[in-house]
Amino acid sequence: MTQITPDVVEAHGLNPEEYERVLNALGREPNLVELGIFSVMWSEHCSYKSSRFHLKKLPTKASWVICGPGENAGVIDIGDGQAAIFKMESHNHPSYIEPYQGAATGVGGILRDVFTMGARPVANMNALRFGRPDHPKMKHLVQGVVAGIGGYGNCVGVPTVGGETNFHKAYDGNILVNAMTVGVAETDKIFYSAATGLGNPIVYVGSKTGRDGIHGATMASADFGDDIDQKRPTVQVGDPFVEKLLIEACLELMATDAIVAIQDMGAAGLTSSSVEMASKGGAGIRLNMNAVPCREEGMTPYEMMLSESQERMLMVLKPGKEAMAQAIFSKWELDFAVIGEVTDTGHMVLEFDGEVVCDIPLGPLADDAPEYERPYISREEYKVWAQVPALGEIPETTDVAADLLTLIGSADLASRRWIFEQYDSQVGADTMQKSGGDAAVVRIHGTQKALAISTDCSPRYCYADPYEGGKQAVAETYRNICAVGGLPMAITNCLNFANPQRPEIMAQIVGCLGGMAEACRALDYPIVSGNVSLYNESKATGGGSAILPTPAIGGVGLLADHDKMATIAFKNEGDGIFLIGAPKGRLGTHLGQSLWLREIQGREAGEAPKVDLGDERDHGEIVRGWVRRDKVTAVHDISDGGLVVALAEMALSGNIGCTLDVELTTPGDAFGEDQGRYLATAPAGTHLDGAVRIGTVGGTSVVGVELTALREANEAFFRDWMDA
Repeated sequence: MTQITPDVVEAHGLNPEEYERVLNALGREPNLVELGIFSVMWSEHCSYKSSRFHLKKLPTKASWVICGPGENAGVIDIGDGQAAIFKMESHNHPSYIEPYQGAATGVGGILRDVFTMGARPVANMNALRFGRPDHPKMKHLVQGVVAGIGGYGNCVGVPTVGGETNFHKAYDGNILVNAMTVGVAETDKIFYSAATGLGNPIVYVGSKTGRDGIHGATMASADFGDDIDQKRPTVQVGDPFVEKLLIEACLELMATDAIVAIQDMGAAGLTSSSVEMASKGGAGIRLNMNAVPCREEGMTPYEMMLSESQERMLMVLKPGKEAMAQAIFSKWELDFAVIGEVTDTGHMVLEFDGEVVCDIPLGPLADDAPEYERPYISREEYKVWAQVPALGEIPETTDVAADLLTLIGSADLASRRWIFEQYDSQVGADTMQKSGGDAAVVRIHGTQKALAISTDCSPRYCYADPYEGGKQAVAETYRNICAVGGLPMAITNCLNFANPQRPEIMAQIVGCLGGMAEACRALDYPIVSGNVSLYNESKATGGGSAILPTPAIGGVGLLADHDKMATIAFKNEGDGIFLIGAPKGRLGTHLGQSLWLREIQGREAGEAPKVDLGDERDHGEIVRGWVRRDKVTAVHDISDGGLVVALAEMALSGNIGCTLDVELTTPGDAFGEDQGRYLATAPAGTHLDGAVRIGTVGGTSVVGVELTALREANEAFFRDWMDA
């Protein structure tokens, strides 16, 4: 038997004060199994101990919200007895260590979060952040992550319809892989995870348990050091073909009345799934570890409980339904085992070889897990610490054409064709718009409705001003959904930050959450699910680094009629081009933290752009009205790169140019990143209320740059990088 020494406790990620809490909870010293269970349940990844206090400040309710944070995924009412179920999760640390399996199992995990609630997954999205393209590891990481996302999503039969990919040196040591899944369910067939019913059988289904992924949750709750290669065994291995079988088997069983509760085995595997089910139901749980299906010889209860092997689920069934359920899972060639029962003890009790190897009260494991109000510096102190240079003098004129060519070919704005061509975006035959537009649009099968989905965040804004950056991340997804004609309804999030024990990093967390909360309230756009990923910070030899604060937002909206959907593509010669949201008397002004400043001037300086949430709401309603009344032929929000880049993207998408009636006299006019702006096109002679006409669709160029040259610059980055 392993002796529990201070070194063993430290190796399990618990500090001395937390171990003292373990002793108080048990009234004795834990054994190794019990210590391992406390370790994963109290890890940052599972308990959110550094963020829970501040997460409570986020708005999570609305009349259309059926289920907010706390379950496997969020649920909103989309009418006609249907619900959209969605969530975003991180798989950052595993994807840096083993990019293919890290990204693939990230997709698998988020799919399970959605279908475990009774939804058929209809769309996958992602939000990816990488380091400098010239970093020696980065090409390998990009190739592995993209292949992993495509390999899993394509095989499991769920379309990957969009996302975002950005590059910055701050992600050299910690890339971010955030995966999002959206599903559709009937509102009267939604399943929850609370285990109830004394004596009800607890059933394990799916794949067998192996030794892969042990300590995965603990690994994801710590900085990277020089021992990174030794962490490779903590990365799970996925099988998308088994996941497809698991989806079908679960949905078939859900069509019966057999299930009391269901939970996927994600981070911390059998431990977190069983603890969460029992604690939410106010019950106890007893498991027979000898009954757990294992694929390796001699596995111990410690290994079984902490394994993060993929494609596994835990269920509570109604008594007498075991044989029927087993027949369904046997048909789909999946493991099925009754491994325990619901009790009224309030304890988790594990038995192995006839002996009790674990007896833990559930309260301290879940609801009473540590919660820290970590210290953070003020907004004023943060500005001093961040050392963002002032914007200073900006040239009054610029070579707009040359700058456009540089920007459209830069890593952040170049065509993602190399990426999205590896994803099957059309499986299911309901994808109406995919990567390249403002939001992906997926038809709800058999109806006129469609879901609009967007992921977005501007980390450079969040670093310069966490509060404004948090507001902007929410507003950007709102804008993207409005641009296709959708009504924004709710968001999920993936909150990626560095070490919360540093007061300046905690200031980023508090600031971003404050800005997000304000935006959600102002836009009637509640947060219904999410994930927190901390310690995205490297201390490895060669220089440590913390990521930029990256609160990735996944927005979901509804189109009542998918025939009324806008795209960004210029359509017709002679259509007028209109701008809504221009600063008074100017086309644009804000160059602080802009891509133009970084890519053309070589500077990261100035304040983040301010977000007027009243304007955001008003402009979004105006744009949705245009789309609904068929007044516009194309719509595009203005974001990275400003007005001229948005025009170029519309021209490239429609393969038709444009001419401007206005003069671009300053870099701010051309490349300013003022918020709350949209471009729209409308037939000749049309007047769009609230907008100013700035040009006409037609020709073969944008601001003097031929479309052939624009397209070559836009396509060159990934093509040349991957061919090198």
